[in-house]
Amino acid sequence: MNVYITNGTYDFLKTIQTKHTAEKIVLMEGTDGAALVHETNGKSVFESPRRYEVVDGAGNIEDRGYVVLNNIPVTDEGRPLFEHRFKNRAGAIENEPGFISMRVLRPLDSDTYVVFAQWEDVKAFDNWKTSDAFNHAHKKRGTQEGPDKQPNIFSGPSYLKTYTIPNED
Repeated sequence: MNVYITNGTYDFLKTIQTKHTAEKIVLMEGTDGAALVHETNGKSVFESPRRYEVVDGAGNIEDRGYVVLNNIPVTDEGRPLFEHRFKNRAGAIENEPGFISMRVLRPLDSDTYVVFAQWEDVKAFDNWKTSDAFNHAHKKRGTQEGPDKQPNIFSGPSYLKTYTIPNED
């Protein structure tokens, strides 16, 4: 499965989404512009997308909610370890109230992985950050076994981008 992401103005991206109603394309709005996410087994309908392969995932991406993109730059040498950690995760996020979907996206053209997490709303995301599931997923941070104490697999600092999916009704 592939995921393609492109950015632009809301109105321009809306025209792309409208032209391709047979495709699974979600339009999202953020503070610094809009983004389209296209999930498909085939090629993208976008001209110049950021291209990703799905490494892990849960749930179905839906045309609603609040989306958090955790952008994580990873060295070439660190890719196997990074992916191993996600493939062996507990999977507790899927049982959290308000969870819709999640994808771990391997970059095909850069070093920055994206962890796509979709929630019912920002409150559900904030509640997850204080949950037992979040604490379990991040329990090794700050310990000798944590990613911050392992050989550095990161090529830069991670950063979040957040979006809402407008209700068109």
